[in-house]
Amino acid sequence: MTDTTLTTPDATDPTDTQSHRPGIGRWLMIGAAAVVTIVLALSLLAATSNNDKESATVPTADSADAGFARDMAVHHQQAVEMAYIVRDRTPDEDVRRLAYDIAQTQANQRGMLLGWLDLWNLPVTSPDGYMTWMQGGHMGHQIKDGSLMPGMATNTELGQLGKLKGRQAEILYLQLMYTHHMGGIDMARACAQQCTVPQEKRLAQGMVEAQRSEMHLMTDLLRQRGSAPR
Repeated sequence: MTDTTLTTPDATDPTDTQSHRPGIGRWLMIGAAAVVTIVLALSLLAATSNNDKESATVPTADSADAGFARDMAVHHQQAVEMAYIVRDRTPDEDVRRLAYDIAQTQANQRGMLLGWLDLWNLPVTSPDGYMTWMQGGHMGHQIKDGSLMPGMATNTELGQLGKLKGRQAEILYLQLMYTHHMGGIDMARACAQQCTVPQEKRLAQGMVEAQRSEMHLMTDLLRQRGSAPR
């Protein structure tokens, strides 16, 4: 999986409906926040590991802790990419705000996950492939056309999103993101059950709760547009 760095020359506030061309603004803060989060994650885990015996043991490369961190970092990266795409395809304030919130949150969490892998001195990719840490593995998911894990959009779907505008772009984005959250929630639930690092378990459970709430919002936004999740 190529870790694509998303650049936005001059991002604007996604809630600004007067101008929605790329610009230097709140959206670039997403990338900066992810970097800051890596530092915070390292500091947090180092500090708590001195007082938390459960945190003192470094996970192995084939553990659920490492597997979740690697896979969810990849999963989150696509969510951020989709947010950047839809930002420039619609002026709708509600969709742009949701996209911004998802991108900011998932960029921050991605930075934390990668920070933990760095702290544990573990590789960011696994030779065994994706989802091997989960009980049940790929859950029947077939890796194809860029969809590496359950919920991930295909390259074809991302290309289609990049060509649509207005309401059509909003509907496809919301549908793709709803499915993306479904896959992410399954992964986060598995970590909450299988992971051993307390901080990571709490992060995973928080993902489940937050993404469930966002799925309800996406359902409402789709209903307002005469559509529904796939």
